[in-house]
Amino acid sequence: MRIEHFALQVQDPGAFAEWYVKHLGFTVSRAVNNEARAYFLADESGQVMLEVYRNPAVSVPNYADQHHLTVHLAFVCPGDVTTEIGRLTKAGCTVIEVLGGGMGEDHLAMLRDPWGLAIQLCRRAEPMLP
Repeated sequence: MRIEHFALQVQDPGAFAEWYVKHLGFTVSRAVNNEARAYFLADESGQVMLEVYRNPAVSVPNYADQHHLTVHLAFVCPGDVTTEIGRLTKAGCTVIEVLGGGMGEDHLAMLRDPWGLAIQLCRRAEPMLP
């Protein structure tokens, strides 16, 4: 088996989808115009999808109150992590912590997107994915 998508309940799926398309390179694979207003977002590989929706049957988690190690989305950062941190903070992210980056070390940055969800930028010394 392989993962089709990972889903997140968010306050404003449309704004969330628009930001992830503009700043993280996602594309909208499908938008569902029902009560939950779901968006299926494909990453740059086209192999991984994130669903964001707002189902009124349940509350929206307060991601900003969750420790960043509880749940986070990790992204392969092919370029310079420091440059990406600067670009994303200008787009509304906040920095939680930056780790590594020395010769032969992974360079990791943990941020929060504008909705408080923890996202991680990963530049691995030895890539984990092809």
